[in-house]
This record gives sequence, C-alpha cells and structure tokens, in this order.
Amino acid sequence: MIDQPDKLDLRSHDIAADKRQELLRLFPEVRTEGGKIDFAKLKLALGESVDVGKERYGMTWPGKADCFKTIQMPSLATLRPCPEESVNFDQTEHLIIEGDNLEVLKLLQKSYLGKIKMIYIDPPYNTGNDFIYPDNYTESLQTYLEYTGQVDAEGRKFGTNTEADGRFHSKWLNMMYPRLYLARNLLREDGVIFISIDDAEIDNLRKLCGEVYGEEAFIGQLIWKRRQTVDSRAKHGLSVDHEYVLVYSRIAVRLRGQEIDFSKFKNPDNDPRGEWWSADLTGLASKEQRPNLHYDLVNPDTGITYTCPENGWRYSRETMAQLITDKRILWPTKKTGRPRLKRFKEDRSDDFTNLSSVLDTVFTTQGTRTLKELFGGLDLLDFPKPVELIRLLLEQSTFSDSIILDFFAGSGTTAHAVLELNKQDGGNRKFILVQLPEPTERKDFPTIADITKERVRRVIKKLNEEDSGKLDLEGAKPQDRGFKVFKLAESNFTPWNADLPHDEKALERQLELHIDHIREGRTAEDLLYEILLKSGFPLTTPVQKLTLPLTPALSQGEREKIVYSIADGAMLICLERELTLELIRAMADKKPERVVCLDAGFAGNDQLKANAVQIFKTKGVTSFKTV
Repeated sequence: MIDQPDKLDLRSHDIAADKRQELLRLFPEVRTEGGKIDFAKLKLALGESVDVGKERYGMTWPGKADCFKTIQMPSLATLRPCPEESVNFDQTEHLIIEGDNLEVLKLLQKSYLGKIKMIYIDPPYNTGNDFIYPDNYTESLQTYLEYTGQVDAEGRKFGTNTEADGRFHSKWLNMMYPRLYLARNLLREDGVIFISIDDAEIDNLRKLCGEVYGEEAFIGQLIWKRRQTVDSRAKHGLSVDHEYVLVYSRIAVRLRGQEIDFSKFKNPDNDPRGEWWSADLTGLASKEQRPNLHYDLVNPDTGITYTCPENGWRYSRETMAQLITDKRILWPTKKTGRPRLKRFKEDRSDDFTNLSSVLDTVFTTQGTRTLKELFGGLDLLDFPKPVELIRLLLEQSTFSDSIILDFFAGSGTTAHAVLELNKQDGGNRKFILVQLPEPTERKDFPTIADITKERVRRVIKKLNEEDSGKLDLEGAKPQDRGFKVFKLAESNFTPWNADLPHDEKALERQLELHIDHIREGRTAEDLLYEILLKSGFPLTTPVQKLTLPLTPALSQGEREKIVYSIADGAMLICLERELTLELIRAMADKKPERVVCLDAGFAGNDQLKANAVQIFKTKGVTSFKTV
C-alpha cells in the first residue's frame, strides 16, 4: 500500500519506482505521455489547490507550436519530371509524385489551391512499428535528400515510432498536423477528405481534424468491417475486426448515398399508385422512452388486434390512423403476423438513400488478393486497402471530372480505383499520388514508390487489354490511361545562402553563384516544371514547344529559338541562354499574358532587359519576370 495522501510529500519528485507505479494505477489521469507523473495534476486529484492559469478548451501536445513554423516555412524543393518512368507523359493528366509528402504538399499549394474534390489518405496508424517522419521538421528537405542519397548523408534517417519513446502520440500528431493543414488548402469548397485509421489514434485524429477543419465540418465516422474471420490470437480475447474512415468537408456537403434497388418494387395488387415494396413498421424505442409509440393496432376491416411490439411502432397513433385511411398498411392474413407499410416508388424524391455508417462490404483480404494477382503471386505489402472500398468513397464524393489526391499512396490503390471507376461510368477523374520511396529490401522493387508505379502500369495494361477488340458504338473519347512521374529534389535554382561566413572570398563566391544560379545537370524540362509550379500552373497544364523563326539576316544558328507555350499561349517560358531583341519581339508578337525568361539570358545586358520590358508592355503582356 502506498503512503496516505496526507503523508505523501509532493514537494519532492523523487518517488521510488514502485510507489510511482502505484500512483499511476490509482490516478491514471496524472500519467504523462512518457509514463511519468504530472505532479500538478496529482495535486489536483488529491484536493490540493493548484494555480492552473486561465483554462481553455482545446487540444495541445509537445511540439504543437513548431507545427505552425513548419507550415509557414517555404519549400526550397522542386519536382523533377521523369518521362522514362511515366506512361503517356505528354498526354496524361494523372500524377505520381515520389517524395516526402510534407514538401510535396507545400509545392502544390499555389498550383492546386482549392482544386481537389476528394482526398483519401491511409496514414501510419502509429502501432509502434509504423514508418514515421523525422521529428525535426526544419530539416525535412535535407533529411529527405540524405535519405534518398541525393546529397551526402550524415546518418539522418527516417525510422519507427516506438512506445518506448516518451513522445509516442506527440510525434504522430506532429507528423499529421502540418500535412492535414496543408491538405485543407487544396480542397475545393465542396471537397471531402476521407482518412483511414484504427483505434490507436482515432480519438486524437478526431480532435486534430476538428481543429484543422472545424467541428462543423465533421460529416461522420464510418466503421469498416475489415476482417472476415475472428482473430484467434487477439489480445485480451477481443478480436478487433474493424477500422474507421473519418469524413470531413470544407462545407456541409451531402454524400451521394446508396443507390436504391428498384427491383424490389412490385405491384402485385395492381394498386393505381404504382409499384411499391413493404417496409417494417416496428419502432426503436422502449415504452419508457416513447410511450406515445406503444399501442395495439386494430385492422378496421377485420377487427383483428395486433399487439404492440416490444420497441413500439414507428409512428404515433395519429399518423398511423392516416396511413390506414390512405390504405398504406398491409395487413397480415394471420393474427400472429405483423402489419407492414406500403412504400410507393413514386414517393421517392431521388434514386438514393443515405449511406450506412457501417461498411460491411469488402474485407482486407480482397486488397491483398488483388495486389498479388496483379503481380503474379508476389507478396509485396501487408494489408493494402481494397479497391472496392476506395471506389465506394469515390462514388460518394466525386464528379466525373474531379481531381483526387492521396498523399500516403502506398501500393496505389486509389489510382487503381480511379481508373476502374472511370472505365465503369465513362468519367475523366484525375488522380495525384504522393509516396515516399520507403525501402522494401527487395531487388525487384527497391522502394514502395516503385511498387506504386508498377501497380498503376499493370492496371493500365490490364484495362487496355480488356478494351482491345471492343467496338466503340457511342464514339466515346479515349480514356486517360497514363501518368506523369515527378520526383522531389532540391530547387533547380540555388538560393542565396545567408549563413555563409561574411568574408570577402565567401561573398564573392556567393555572388558568382547567384549570377548563374542554375544547378549543374538540370535540364530545360526541370526548369520548365519548376517555373510552372511557382507560376501557379498545375503540373498537367498543356505545354507546347514552339520554334520561333527570327530575322533571316541573322546567322544560321540564330534563326530559330525554342520557347514553351503554356495553356494555349497564356504564358511563354523562354529558357534560352542567349536572348536577342529579335527573339523578344517574336515572343511579344504572340501576345501572351505573361512571359518568363532566364536572367542568365540577358548576360548582364541591362539595356536589352529594359527594352524587353517596354516591348512586352506595348504588346499587352501583364507580367514579365526573370528567374
């Protein structure tokens, strides 16, 4: 037995381990995240007066303040195109991005702000073995570059989040908060986010989403029965057969609901009101709860009395009397039967009924089976989400031309579901997947990102093979079955380094780098897509390569220059290293709204740059920038 409260000296925090454990057993509310004792809470529990300051309702944890610094810190990264790993790179509007999703979400802010209709994520569940992101978010990009071998590593690695760590829940919350915050910015006003989670963090995640999206944005908490058979090895003798899918929206949107099966509507009695089906009249409340719903029902034609069911009727006496008058009650032929309600098809205002919050549709084993079938029996990942589950969520929340984002893409189930649903209903939904190149220790697919890309390739191949030889009698537009691959990397343009020593040589070197600040080895396409992102254009914006003819009097090498036309000429990007007055005039004649050129193209020729400003201005160009 521990010391009595009046004998326990709380001024000393040096309490023996056995006493500490007993205190935690008796007062579990004083336990901190690391299994230590919060002595202020203990004093409150023992009735001592404690100045707790100004109390506020809310959620807090160690590191929360740093989350806001993380959100506000601009990214110094870029996304480099990888056509060789893509499918139909020049035509497709689907994206697979390999990289740390925190950095990628920052990079997508300007181009995809308010454009995403649905987000689905299946984040780490924080079971103790999940892959977790670094705790020092100020080094997010540097950590990622070292992790992927793009810069010299100093031993900084991603790892797992174990319960032995005193900040088990806090680390998970610090990982999730900035990502959910940045994701919210990308959602349309009628956008919806679905988040898969289990019991480990469901409480924290609901509080987190309530803060990020607002409590009024909560649509519901779906319960997905994921296990088909009971787990015989379950801890505590309880088989946990379910997970959750949290649903939040920017505004109070309605999910589509479940399509009604109209095949059950019949008209066996030739009722002039048309087809109907019989519905249960039994209520859901005890007599103590709703006494007005508990009464015996009498058939006025036969005088037979039907005893009130245990949970009463669905309607009050007055409403039931009107239903009887309207001949909407189906009376049983036997006294032991129970009356039912006629529901007419013509009374339906739409073809859908509300979606049940309990999803008893498909099991995890189907997701595993689907992935193994695609990869010829290879066992690649544990428990990927079933395509059918994601397709259900897509059907509930997207239109035929919606953009869908999954920034914990895993094996690529979301892309699989999008492609299949597009085939099913002829839609043109676009997916954006983001996946970290987490090592798999396999030679055939070294990272999970490799599995993601290969899965989508195989799904595309399978769908194309299914369509081959079929006649298109309706003249439908060919479906988009491809994807562009981009990889996270340092910006193509070296930033000014304010941390260098303030000596003459260091400053001279920094100025030299700033004059020609394009990183070595970067291609014109690398620069092009970084400029697109920084200019607010999506990565799938149509890009046309123009060859502008110049004055014939120039030398042969100067007669043609390459310029990129963005979004049908809305913006021109010129990456030529030698700009001329003739080239500037040729671009101005295209009358774009915006023009971007390399600063190096002017080679310090301030007069040429000043002339360019005037020429573009006279042609109606509203924005001229150099990078």
